[in-house]
Amino acid sequence: MLLKAIKASILAGKAILEVYQTNFDVDFKEDKSPLTLADRRADDIIREAMKSTNLPVLSEEGEMIDHEIRQHWKQYWLVDPLDGTKEFVNRNGEFTVNIALIENNKPVVGVIYAPTIDLLYFCNRREAFKIEKAEKQLIDCESMDKLIENSTKLPLLKQHIGLILVSSRSHQHAETNLFIENLVLQHSKIEIVSKGSSLKLCMIAEGTADCYPRFGPTSEWDTAAGHALVNASGGKLVLAENTALELSYNKINLLNPSFIAYSKTS
Repeated sequence: MLLKAIKASILAGKAILEVYQTNFDVDFKEDKSPLTLADRRADDIIREAMKSTNLPVLSEEGEMIDHEIRQHWKQYWLVDPLDGTKEFVNRNGEFTVNIALIENNKPVVGVIYAPTIDLLYFCNRREAFKIEKAEKQLIDCESMDKLIENSTKLPLLKQHIGLILVSSRSHQHAETNLFIENLVLQHSKIEIVSKGSSLKLCMIAEGTADCYPRFGPTSEWDTAAGHALVNASGGKLVLAENTALELSYNKINLLNPSFIAYSKTS
């Protein structure tokens, strides 16, 4: 199923880039978030590709399924077909395709594909990987073993000194600034990097960033694939108000509480 999800992400990424290269229109949802043809096309492609798994799909761009139905799901795909639509609209390239397998309310498999740089992150239940020039690698690949053989295992060896904190490029929050101010008092050297979409969680899984605090609003499909990657790479993603608790999924309300992600190497 992981290989199916990976191939679906690549196909969706190609469709997104086709729209990205045009003068596309931008619509807005009820919550004022942007929506483009790329979001819709990617959603259609992923749904079609994952039909053969016989698992439900819950997607940002699909029908919102009532919790009375969802609560009985033991496994399902949680999808953000185009994470970082604001980055897509602003044409800075920092957007991704996110696909996660949720099992008993926890993300156990994750796929994140960044189409503009052809960079793929993926994880099974135990290990996380990244692969460059992903589209070429996937053309004739029919085996996860072969794909893993050509991938880089995460986290990478830590090569930076001090603390690197990654924050949202498009969503700033007063509590985030306060969190950063407190870290500055604790660390002699701290660097702050801004990044769009789920690429922030990819940096945590890589170990190229140590900490990602998020106090602004996110939804479950924004974090699930990245959360799986962080866990599989030895990091953790916990509630900001109680760091003993991990972020959970398939809630009645699909909005996430504030959270903090830490890399294994932090």
